[in-house]
Amino acid sequence: MTQEINSLYRQLPSIDKLLRESEITPLIELHGQTRVVDILREMQELARVNIREHQNLPEWNGNWVASLHQRIKQESMSALRPVFNLTGTVLHTNLGRAVLAESAIDAVTQAMRSPVTLEYSLDGAGRGHRDRALADLLCTLTGAEDACIVNNNAAAVLLVLATMARGKEVVVSRGELVEIGGAFRVPDVMVQAGCRLVEVGTTNRTHLKDYQQAINPDTGLLMKIHTSNYSIEGFTAEVSGEELATLGAGSQIQTAIDLGSGSMIDMTQYGLPAEPMPRDYLNHGIDLVTFSGDKLLGGPQAGIIVGKKQWIDAIQRHPLKRALRADKMTLAALEATLRLYQHPEQLHQKLPTLRLLSRTQNEIHDMVQQLLPKIRDHYGEKFIVRDEPCYSQIGSGSLPVDRLPSWALTFAAIDGRGSTLENLAHQWRNLHNPVIGRLYDGRLWLDLRCLEDSAALLQALLL
Repeated sequence: MTQEINSLYRQLPSIDKLLRESEITPLIELHGQTRVVDILREMQELARVNIREHQNLPEWNGNWVASLHQRIKQESMSALRPVFNLTGTVLHTNLGRAVLAESAIDAVTQAMRSPVTLEYSLDGAGRGHRDRALADLLCTLTGAEDACIVNNNAAAVLLVLATMARGKEVVVSRGELVEIGGAFRVPDVMVQAGCRLVEVGTTNRTHLKDYQQAINPDTGLLMKIHTSNYSIEGFTAEVSGEELATLGAGSQIQTAIDLGSGSMIDMTQYGLPAEPMPRDYLNHGIDLVTFSGDKLLGGPQAGIIVGKKQWIDAIQRHPLKRALRADKMTLAALEATLRLYQHPEQLHQKLPTLRLLSRTQNEIHDMVQQLLPKIRDHYGEKFIVRDEPCYSQIGSGSLPVDRLPSWALTFAAIDGRGSTLENLAHQWRNLHNPVIGRLYDGRLWLDLRCLEDSAALLQALLL
């Protein structure tokens, strides 16, 4: 046996011999000799392991060059690959949430290509504040006295709590103590901010008197959290922002509201469910409001804090602000996105999030009908392909109960096996441009609400 194994080892080509292959020369010129040699060494080691464990040569031994090319191709693929999001969830957290507007993409490209006035004042050739330009824009759009930006909304909440109530009590309704993605819970954020949580009310009903009775000399903040990722229905009661602001002002205690989703406009004018806006709560007298940049706002991942200038100033001075600040690409994309809101007549066309959310079911159905014949011809041998109505969801915790009427292509396996559908879904996920659908009720669904390039989808699916 040892003699046979040694014989197999001797059949492995040396790296020097492989490097002299004419077909490898272009790979060396394109990717560099160091990288090519490293991969060949890995392949050789894998081949030796295969010989030791299975007493045979690896499958690529007959064509090392082709295998090398394939491995380099796989390693060169970006970890962030573009996909077709046909899951039916518009703001899909695992797929990057909001797709940015073209103007935001252009702004990021420009910010990456050249030095920018990130913290430089052209008036005095000195150091300015990186949030300043966006703060002025946010004040115009929300009516706030001032604003600042951090890298996500969880960071915004953490910074507000650490600035306004460190070492003190924060009063929150028990029904609003949410857990967001990744098992990240509001009570945990409060602990990290150095606050002491005081729960009031019950899961389904909280009254103003519950807040009033909780106030004591150690109370640092009255807080309300918009429960954007779940809904309690039936026998319910909650304290409004206006009531909380009035109580805070009368008790000389600061107030804050976390809106999460970040809707900047009245969504009902586009046929969508209503969502609270920062301006409304600021008008009621709430001191600070936090929300996300990459949800209903339709911009990059960011946490936005708007409200009273004295508290924004205090936040800007807090040591955590530097650790949580946004970079120039985020600020560039966010500014370009916010500027779209200054031209509401074209917002529906230019902001992808709003465009996708407000699509009508008939519009999506027309697209399904155009695609159905070719896809059915291609997949009809193994699958029953149909067009079926369905419901999309907004996603990322926004309006969790509300559904958007949509239309889908569905695939049911003729052999009735669930594994056949799972294999199809796996095949699509491994395309050069992956297609992501959802398995439900014995079918594979492709909800076309988020599809804007039907020709590209056909090209991907019919290869």
